[in-house]
Amino acid sequence: MEYKIVGDSCFDTNREIQESLSPQIVPLTIQVGDVSIRDDENLDTLELIKIIKESPKAPKTASPSPLDYVKAYEGAQGVFAVTLSSKLSSSYSSAQLAKEMALENDNDKFIHVFDSKSATIAETLIGLKIKELLDQNLEGGEIVQRVEQYIGGMKTLFILESLDTLIKAGRISRIAGIIGTALSIKPIMGADEHGNIYLVEKARGSKKAFKRLVELIGESAVNMEGKIIGISHVNCLEKAESLKVQMQENFSFKDVVIVEGKGITTVYAGEGGIVVAF
Repeated sequence: MEYKIVGDSCFDTNREIQESLSPQIVPLTIQVGDVSIRDDENLDTLELIKIIKESPKAPKTASPSPLDYVKAYEGAQGVFAVTLSSKLSSSYSSAQLAKEMALENDNDKFIHVFDSKSATIAETLIGLKIKELLDQNLEGGEIVQRVEQYIGGMKTLFILESLDTLIKAGRISRIAGIIGTALSIKPIMGADEHGNIYLVEKARGSKKAFKRLVELIGESAVNMEGKIIGISHVNCLEKAESLKVQMQENFSFKDVVIVEGKGITTVYAGEGGIVVAF
């Protein structure tokens, strides 16, 4: 059976991963005030950052429709879809409904939708795991079982460089945000086992936050030799490359990959944001 990998537009890639997986990306839409932006290959991340900074309103996102996913499922008899955490977006629900619609038209088709219970680089790593298992010529059901187990063991951590989006969205009060900004408070966030985002720790200043992020990775990672750690960044490649060097010098991960966050990752993490998953 011929398989394809489908992801929503939080499935961030680089050139090497794009060529290896050839994922079909289904775009979400970003709304900033009166401006609507489709998170596709034409999106200019720097322009989006500028629009978000200048808007007094928090950015919002809209999931692809089920019909968008139905169209993406075409062209292969077997489909593995990977979406944003179902706790963060209705992308997963749309993909599941599309699965039901597609199977009504073709009972012999194989489709499975993975809830990443995370975002960005975590979705990418799930795609890489699917490809690894496909290359072993495993059956669809076996791949589903192994990938779901892989998702259950994943960890996601990220640093927010700015509190602006949290303030605009009302997740922290404006006064607390102003104080936090003045004190250079950098939140270290994480995704729990259900895909909810939560505050792990707060650090004073970027350097301390970065140092603590490395420590948290070391404290929570198991079986490093068998895992890839992924780093997604929002317009801060130098910071991501520095983190990659620290991962290689201090830990024994099988590989370290870097991707640039596109539209949805920019909305969640903000400029200067770093997301790691392993």
